[in-house]
Amino acid sequence: MREAMTGVDGVYHVAGWYKVGVKDKTPGEKVNIQGTRNVLELMQELKIPKGVYTSTLAVYSNTNGKLVDEHYHFTGKHISEYDRTKAAAHDIAKEFIAKGLPLVIVQPGLIYGPGDTSSVRTALIDFLHGRLPMLPSQTAFCWAHVDDIVQGHILAMEKGKVGESYHICGEPYKIVDAYKLASQISGKRAPMTVPYQMMKILSTLVKPLDAILPDSYTSEGLRVVAGVTYWGDNSKAKRELGYNPRPVSEGWVETVKYEMKLLGM
Repeated sequence: MREAMTGVDGVYHVAGWYKVGVKDKTPGEKVNIQGTRNVLELMQELKIPKGVYTSTLAVYSNTNGKLVDEHYHFTGKHISEYDRTKAAAHDIAKEFIAKGLPLVIVQPGLIYGPGDTSSVRTALIDFLHGRLPMLPSQTAFCWAHVDDIVQGHILAMEKGKVGESYHICGEPYKIVDAYKLASQISGKRAPMTVPYQMMKILSTLVKPLDAILPDSYTSEGLRVVAGVTYWGDNSKAKRELGYNPRPVSEGWVETVKYEMKLLGM
């Protein structure tokens, strides 16, 4: 990293390990925690004028229906290894800020949009092929289009106050509502809504079978969709950065149509 980071005006540390339900969780520690420390140490050594570190709303794990702001601090047991390792990395970023590193922290929520390679796209493809039979009630995320997330990062570098965190997330939106909207656009049947408590019970029952189950159906995979809310209030980013994410009704419609075109539908 040294050559690429030498003599630059600023550094974005966006890299991260984002997997849920996978068998091998060791990269979470290496990439999210050790990797973050490596980058920030080098930023400090090279006296980088300003940096933006990409954290996530997942550092709060389940907010239990509360729209929390940047002062919120989660103290319970994290739902997934991703949540845990990103929370640890977030704390490392704060430690470096306390030592004088000119760093701004941004926290996206659920990111979607054309070109996605995450589990969000996998679920959308499954839906379009009729392979997404049911979704849990209550589960909701703060959805933001990828282009708005990019803009949020740029704004954080240009206008963000050193030492501050900003929720560059979108609006809270239930996953069942997102797929009802996808159903209207595509003409495909919307997945059945089931009580989230059912998935919570299943997450406990399948634990002995984790080694052989597909990632989405492992105990961790089910636990992260069992009625959880990953919610953050983006008022501060709007007020201080001029952040203005598009509504899900606009961005998700575009994304579904894009995926349908790719699939020849």
